[in-house]
Amino acid sequence: MNHRKAILFSAPSGSGKTTIIREILKRFDCFEFSISATSRQPREGERNGVDYYYLTPDEFARRVKADEFLEWEEVYAGVSYGTLKSEITRIWDNGHVIIFDVDVNGGMNIKKYFGPDALALFVMPPSVEELERRLRSRGTETEENITKRLARSAAELKMADRFDKTIVNDDLARAVDETQCVINNYLGI
Repeated sequence: MNHRKAILFSAPSGSGKTTIIREILKRFDCFEFSISATSRQPREGERNGVDYYYLTPDEFARRVKADEFLEWEEVYAGVSYGTLKSEITRIWDNGHVIIFDVDVNGGMNIKKYFGPDALALFVMPPSVEELERRLRSRGTETEENITKRLARSAAELKMADRFDKTIVNDDLARAVDETQCVINNYLGI
């Protein structure tokens, strides 16, 4: 198998993409997760270099100016996320397939960069109501952030057809099995 491949997962916040990715990583030993960079502060329990690379806003801006990002976006005022080019090198040097967990715009940019060497998967929530329920049940978001995420989600859901495959996450086990089948077909395994 050609390891110079990438699998990217995009979805509105609360769709369950990170949960699906965790399950997929357990099933494929040739995959390695691309750690994104962010200018936001860590949440409780998050660790630098594991969950994200936490950069100050100034450091993030300096690295953007130095062209160190494959893609990046200011998702909310003063809060940026992006994929460092060094992550691609690190993972491919390990002989692994890259797994990306990115927002919808980031996913489209990565797909454009990699072309056929990336499989772009969109994880769809079963409904907007379920998406809101999931966001609220996290207990990590303010009401203001939930409102922002839901507004952003409405626009992101309209972009699902730009991805190679949409996985509806209405039943986690089924969604993970479907994702594994799609990946197997893409990688020819």
